[in-house]
Amino acid sequence: MVYFTLRDPSEESVRKLVQDCHRLLKPHSGITFYAAGTLAPEFTRPVNDQAFHVALHVVFDSLESHDAYQVSPRHQEFIVGNKETWAQVRVFDAWVEA
Repeated sequence: MVYFTLRDPSEESVRKLVQDCHRLLKPHSGITFYAAGTLAPEFTRPVNDQAFHVALHVVFDSLESHDAYQVSPRHQEFIVGNKETWAQVRVFDAWVEA
């Protein structure tokens, strides 16, 4: 799980980052679940963290697939093309089971 806080939180900037996630990050082998989207401001319970604009959720079938994704050309293109727009990036890696 990756949570991006943008320097410019405009709708256009948020939409561009989500579109770049879909275009560059979704089509990787070894992904068993992929989703990218925006903060849901209607969830306002005290436990809801709202310090982000875009959420990226990717589940891999193995550590090897994860590691290959990290160095893949599309992932690197995503980083280079977007890193200047990020005020903060938080990554939450975990082992999960269905």
